[in-house]
Amino acid sequence: MCVPSKSLYHEVWKEFVEGRVEWCVSTEILSEYMEILEQKTNAWFAEVIVNAIVNNEHTIRISPSFFFNLIQADPDDNKFVDCAVAGNAEYIVSNDSHFRVLEEIAWPKLQLVTIQEYIKEIGK
Repeated sequence: MCVPSKSLYHEVWKEFVEGRVEWCVSTEILSEYMEILEQKTNAWFAEVIVNAIVNNEHTIRISPSFFFNLIQADPDDNKFVDCAVAGNAEYIVSNDSHFRVLEEIAWPKLQLVTIQEYIKEIGK
């Protein structure tokens, strides 16, 4: 397992790696993952994680053809929304407060759960 067991993200990663969930990702999302992981760790670790995502059979690659621009406070977050809509995702898992605006939008309807809510749900 690449993500430390004490990390909040460990259970999310474990669910994905063990094939209990699918992740929808776009090229833009993978680029952001790479950038953030490089900042928080190093280039080698970032590449290992992104390659694990790309090569996982439970990864759904999405190329959104429509851009909703629903998140005005941080437009960079829209890549996740557009990917989720195009991929017909069940929900978005995020603790980023910018995504809370999705709770007020009737269409496209996306369910937002925090990492803590997600972990609690999979623990049931």
